[in-house]
Amino acid sequence: MAKVDVRLARKRRHVRIRKKVVGTPARPRLCVFRSLNHIYAQVIDDSRGHTLAIASSLEPEIRGRADGKKKVEVAEVVGTLVAQRALSKGIKQVVFDRGGCKYHGRVKALAEAARKAGLDF
Repeated sequence: MAKVDVRLARKRRHVRIRKKVVGTPARPRLCVFRSLNHIYAQVIDDSRGHTLAIASSLEPEIRGRADGKKKVEVAEVVGTLVAQRALSKGIKQVVFDRGGCKYHGRVKALAEAARKAGLDF
């Protein structure tokens, strides 16, 4: 049996998702990347190729609030922060790009926190 390359499989899923999910100026894309220890979120306008808002678990602002928390709880903080930053720039609606990951765990926690903070998707 051939061994499955997990990174390659995620990349294939991401490419398949990106065929359908496109950020526009009216509704930019909320893109999530999940690494082993950290999580990153960006709001991107694909028509111009500009990042409009970002948040990650590496930021000093989040690291202070994340000490002693589980990864899912840190993802919730990141989701809330990226939503606040997007709303401050007048972005209310986004399209969600889970980055080839399952909608589960940290990705789900980030998405639900962003929705609770006021983003519509």
